[in-house]
Amino acid sequence: MAPNGIAIIIGAGNNTLAHSPATGAGIARILAHPSHGNLAVALLARRPDALNDLVKTLKDQVPGAIIEPFATDTSPDKLRKAFADIKAHQSFKDLKLRLAIFSIKNSAKKPFMQETFEDFMEPLESYVGGAMVFAQESLKRMFEDHGEKTLAEGAEKKGTIIFTGTLGALRANAEFASYGASRASVRQLAQALAKEMSSKGVHIAHAIANGRITDEDSEDTRSGKHIAAEAVGKTYLWLHQQDPTLWTHELDLRPAQEKF
Repeated sequence: MAPNGIAIIIGAGNNTLAHSPATGAGIARILAHPSHGNLAVALLARRPDALNDLVKTLKDQVPGAIIEPFATDTSPDKLRKAFADIKAHQSFKDLKLRLAIFSIKNSAKKPFMQETFEDFMEPLESYVGGAMVFAQESLKRMFEDHGEKTLAEGAEKKGTIIFTGTLGALRANAEFASYGASRASVRQLAQALAKEMSSKGVHIAHAIANGRITDEDSEDTRSGKHIAAEAVGKTYLWLHQQDPTLWTHELDLRPAQEKF
């Protein structure tokens, strides 16, 4: 069965870039599977060796799936090149961008009086700036693929952009000032984009992931102690499949045993 579009996921294949390597793997497997998302998947991550290994594993797990690796970090030039490479790749020929997922890890803890301006601002550039460029490139591609007519003008839904966040986007603990500032900034970016892009046919969502995510079917995931990575993938696919009559903007994702 031919894929019905492209999904781009940034944050897969290594512990330093991904929100969780398990998260990216589970999402990609669900989106690429013909009986679920049936999308051709472009996986973006910083470390090419780990990324290539992940893609090989996913292709073994989902025979016939189109999953391709693109090594990049969140710097503007490299992200823009990755999007250009995706557009030029033969695996994605004649396919339209349907879904883009920003699932990057950032973490910084330091007593505030030991904080430096440079260290405080670094995640605001790499994480928040990366989210901005990723969203802008995704929107450019969606408008190019689907046109710029609005929903009021009769256009259909163009696609979905999802940001994976954490509880730090809502409240920050002691010594997490920089982390809280960056996480909250991406949440606000998602809100601003939702208000600007929804009427243009692009669904913007922000997911707050609370709890450990593991890429396995185990007693811990079945009992609600941990989040199964594929459950995140199914939730993101559900968001993507929503029609304009009802769009969910923000979700709190947590296993049943996780404390509120």
